[in-house]
Parts: sequence; C-alpha cells; structure tokens
Amino acid sequence: MAQSDFLKIKLQLLLGEDIAMGPGKAELLEAITQEGSISAAGRALGMSYRRAWLLVDTMNRCFREKLVATTPGGAKTGGARLTAAGLAVLEDYRAVQAAVAKAAEGAALKRLRRRLTPSSKSPLPPGKR
Repeated sequence: MAQSDFLKIKLQLLLGEDIAMGPGKAELLEAITQEGSISAAGRALGMSYRRAWLLVDTMNRCFREKLVATTPGGAKTGGARLTAAGLAVLEDYRAVQAAVAKAAEGAALKRLRRRLTPSSKSPLPPGKR
C-alpha cells in the first residue's frame, strides 16, 4: 500500500475486542498462500508458530466462514490453505486499504504536512519537510 513518507495508515477491522483483520493478518494470509503451512508462514514473517496460529484462530473465529483450512499430518501430508472466504476477505481488505490510501492523498494531506513543525529528527531532507 502506497503511503506518504510521513503518514502511516493502519487499517484494522474490529469485531468486539478482537482485531478480525489488519495489516499483519493480511501478510500472514499471503504467507500461508505462498508457504502452504501456518508454521512456514510464521517463520517467513519472523513469528513463532504459536503467534501465527493464534492470529489464524482469531480470524477463523471472527468471520462467518473459516479463512484458513488446515490438514493435519506434518510436513509430508499436512498444511494450510486459504479458503474461498479467506481469498475473498484478503482481496477485499487489500481493496479497502488501497481506497483509504488513495483517499488520504491530495490537498488535505499537503496542508497537514505544511502545518507540521520541522524537526531535526525528521527522516525527510530539509527541502522536503
């Protein structure tokens, strides 16, 4: 998702106290698609299997249909895959992210940037502040 160099947009879909979907969960779903298992997806993202499994469990509980289906059996016969609902939710979440990022561009963002106090700690070069 394209963002400016000073604006961070973190889109989260909430269900009660739970974060049903957010940027980290979307990345995990993409990694499960690529890796074919929750464990490998977690490793690819630098998280423990337990953390990855808890995120999947939360997503599966928050949506009417499971987003991730698992097959027991270890490395040879087991694994995980996104269900049709999982693929649809991921696609819709990424579409909303893109729409929010696009809506955040433009004159209002430029006005906000001009109102910021220049900081020596800014990652921006002086001419771009």
